[in-house]
Amino acid sequence: MAKITGDMIISDVLKMDEGTVPIFLKNGMHCLGCPSASGESIEDACLVHGIDSEKLVQELNDYIENKE
Repeated sequence: MAKITGDMIISDVLKMDEGTVPIFLKNGMHCLGCPSASGESIEDACLVHGIDSEKLVQELNDYIENKE
């Protein structure tokens, strides 16, 4: 599976693997269904929410890698 990067759109990551939802929620991203998630990158959303984007991307990639 492809590696997740900070410039990826949130909804694209969710479509790639719905199992990423709890990771986003745990990190304070509770509006995954809002319109912004369809056009906002992980980095942009993290900036708005005051979240460390590198940490979130690492958690997402760890999840993907451990699934395979």
